Parts: sequence; structure tokens; C-alpha cells
Amino acid sequence: MAVVASHFLLPPLCLPPPSSRTASHYSVSPKRPPPIMAASSSSPSLTDPQYGGGRSRFMEFPHVSAPHRDLMVELVSAVEARLDSYLLPCTLPPDVQYYENQSGTAQATLHVRSGHDSSPIDFVLGSWIHCQLPSGGALNITSLSTYLNPSTDAPNFLIELIRSSPTSLVLILDLPPRKDLALHPDYLQTFYEDTKLESRRQLLEKIPESQPYFSSSLYIRCIVSPTAIMTRIETEAGGVERMEEILQSHVGPVAMEVLGIWLDQCAFGEREVGDSEISYLEKRDRLIRSKTIEIDLGSSLPRLFGPETAGRVLEAMRGVFK
Repeated sequence: MAVVASHFLLPPLCLPPPSSRTASHYSVSPKRPPPIMAASSSSPSLTDPQYGGGRSRFMEFPHVSAPHRDLMVELVSAVEARLDSYLLPCTLPPDVQYYENQSGTAQATLHVRSGHDSSPIDFVLGSWIHCQLPSGGALNITSLSTYLNPSTDAPNFLIELIRSSPTSLVLILDLPPRKDLALHPDYLQTFYEDTKLESRRQLLEKIPESQPYFSSSLYIRCIVSPTAIMTRIETEAGGVERMEEILQSHVGPVAMEVLGIWLDQCAFGEREVGDSEISYLEKRDRLIRSKTIEIDLGSSLPRLFGPETAGRVLEAMRGVFK
């Protein structure tokens, strides 16, 4: 779900018409995780019909441009190729996997797959939100995040693309740390310096239309990494064509590289985690996830979808995040 874009979802951008407003468990994985197995013909694929209409709707990304949609599908497919045998099917209720407000001006999907007990993966979460704007345009947010369980202290993965117009993009791409970097310089070295993540951030920074993006939440700013890519790209002068070029030639390749680093170095890297660290990670992960829901979605979802629908979705997300 969108985790850093709460102010995009607040009024006056996306309020529905007035008539519609009323409405740990894990086990420690082995030191060396078992090899990734390709999904066999007998194993259900993420795109199999048995995963239901919610899955199909999520994978459509129907309200964004072709390059935007292609990038999201490529990211999800890469995660699928490496993690599918470690994940359980989505068990969210159909009215949580897809939901909309009474007036039909806002729609959203939510797709979550939890990891097997022997897997280092806690869960994978994907979503999109579409909201018609009073100006006649639309706000579209697509996101994919992967969360590891306390059997490892490696960072998680997060990407969000926020579009308030065809020529506007806010990109958040990061491996959020799960340890205090000032207290653990070796962690900083392993996951952020040796992987050269900073060079990827600098590549996007050099795009002429790019400028830094700052979340309105100070809490969100303090939990991202020092190499987090948080950028706003505006292409009014170059038009829609320039934005699509940037997505295809710059954002897409960098996003896939960062995801590849996470898959290779974090999801299945070898990490020694002691009992005391497991307890610390469990508590830290739980606090950050709870705070994220409170900051980002606790107020925006009720405004967009009404209290009943928002309550249903938030309850499901709290269950997943626990």
C-alpha cells in the first residue's frame, strides 16, 4: 500500500462527492536458505485464475500509461520468479483485494502473499489506487513492497510511483534499513555502500526534469535509507512523451537494478541473527508497520472510501502487518 504518499490522498484532491462521504508467526530460516525452485506446472502461478479476480485486477494496472504499467508488471514478475515457491496464496477477502467508494470516483486493489514459515519472507504487498480529481484529471499510485521476517536483519524493498497528471511523477525507491545505521556501520557498508545504491540515486538525480521530493511526514523521512530515491519529475515542457521516455529509459532500469540487489543481497543473503536480535527486529518491525498505517492510511482511506470500506481494509492490513 502507499506508505509515503498520504498528503496526495487528502482533500481537496480526492474527496468523493458529499453524498458519498457518509458511508509473528515465523520460524528462523537456515543459515543458507534453500535454493530457489522454479514454479512447476503443478504449482499455481501468481497469474493463475485460482488466485481470483482480485489478483487479475491488481495485475492490470488499468489507469496508468503503458510504460508505467509495464514497469510494475516487470517488477512483480521478477519477484514472482524468485520468491513464488516461498509464498502462500493471497487469502484476503475479495472486498479487500478490490474496493471502491460509493460514487465510483476512487478504486483500489490490495494483494498480499505471506511467506511460508521456513521462508525469510514475511510477506509481499502490492497495490494500486486510482482517484478522480475535481480538476478532471486523476491521481494514480502504484506500489510494491517486500518485507522480511526477523530471521534476518536485511533491509526490505519499497517502490511507489505517484502520478497526479500525465506529466508529473513522484518516485520513491528504497531498501529501508532494519537496524540503526549509526550504530551498525558494517550494515551500512554491506547493504548501501558495497551495493553502490548511491550511484543509482545519482543517475536519476541527473535527469534535467528531476528534483528532490520530501515527504510531508518527518517520521517517514527518518525510516528510509540514506540512498533512498525520492524524486519528483515534471515534464510539462517536454509533454507526455518525455515522461514516458524517462519511465522507460531511466526509472525502469534503475528500479529493476535495485530490486535485483534486494533479491540477491537481502532476500537470500546469509545473515547471522541471534536470539536477542530477533526479539529486537520483531519489535522494531511491528512498531514501524503500525506507525506507517497510522500516518499514511488511517486518515486518507476513510476520506477516500468511507469509514466502512476503509475500516475493512485497515483491519485486514493490520492483520497482515502483525
